[in-house]
Amino acid sequence: MAEPFSVSIGVRGYETDSQGHLNQAVYLQYAEHARWSLLRAAGIAQTDLLDKGVGPVALENTVRYRSELRAGDETTVSCAFVWGERKTFRMEQTITKADGTVAATVSSLGGLLDLKERRMVEDPREYFRTLAVDPALLGL
Repeated sequence: MAEPFSVSIGVRGYETDSQGHLNQAVYLQYAEHARWSLLRAAGIAQTDLLDKGVGPVALENTVRYRSELRAGDETTVSCAFVWGERKTFRMEQTITKADGTVAATVSSLGGLLDLKERRMVEDPREYFRTLAVDPALLGL
């Protein structure tokens, strides 16, 4: 199996809390950045989804904090789709320090919303497969 897609992110000082740790909400921003980076790498721009009348939606996010991150730390954020049978999919992500220590894991449940009907599309895989230049990056 191929390595999951990943991006590098350096922790910036203004992202830390009063204890000097990366603020808990920023972990989700890192995960979101990696997801959009994966879509772009596969050849899908946000405007491509909007032009098709759909947009990704988050239904659930679970973050498990494992090791603190501080300003100046370099991280790698991985991202892999896990396709469901129907309207939803999972994104499994790991935020890893430069030394290989896992700082956090993020597991998200998502889908594609039909922006006109305001309902989830039946098979999000087909939208992604159709739009992607490299659907293999998306596990398709």
